[in-house]
Amino acid sequence: MKFFIDTANLAEIREANELGILDGVTTNPSLMAKEGITGANNILKHYVDICNIVDGPVSAEVIATDLEGMIREGEELAELHKNIVVKIPMIPEGIKAIKYFDKKGIKTNCTLIFSAGQALLAAKAGATYISPFLGRLDDVSTDGLALIEQIRLIYDNYAFDTQILAASVRHPMHIIHCAEIGSDVMTGPLSAIKALAKHPLTDLGLQQFLADHAKGNK
Repeated sequence: MKFFIDTANLAEIREANELGILDGVTTNPSLMAKEGITGANNILKHYVDICNIVDGPVSAEVIATDLEGMIREGEELAELHKNIVVKIPMIPEGIKAIKYFDKKGIKTNCTLIFSAGQALLAAKAGATYISPFLGRLDDVSTDGLALIEQIRLIYDNYAFDTQILAASVRHPMHIIHCAEIGSDVMTGPLSAIKALAKHPLTDLGLQQFLADHAKGNK
């Protein structure tokens, strides 16, 4: 399973990349605003800064909701760097835009997926990735993992090339369950990724090893 980090914070991206396990980055307008990145030119520059840190897919989201606007913004984003993946919302005009970009050889990430039907449409249109929002479904008492499992079955039934990118991952168990189900990619915060390495028995074992080593060298 590929590990993407869901942030626009350059320091967090660098830290995740230094771990040696980072495969890509996802962003959205909310994450950009959180980092104080505003204005079209500053946002575009920030995408390039991210691409210069991580050698992998970087999802950059369009703001337009009409077909012409999504195509215009998507082509501008794709020209920024070879690693850019154009992030398109799951709306009817978005499906048309994904089909257009697929024919042009531009990679896309269909975002805001909350149903198997939406995932099926995106795959039919040729999306490179689809982003089912696991955590947001959990927030409204719906089983987000069950949705990913359902999408996995459908995609396997018809050998779709579209990759399942589990989004809105909140904690390490989300990551583990996504790996069990067979999600192609997960994207989440640095804290969830780093938490995978933590276990109290590891800490206790290391303390014991170091203590025993110290005794043997007295």
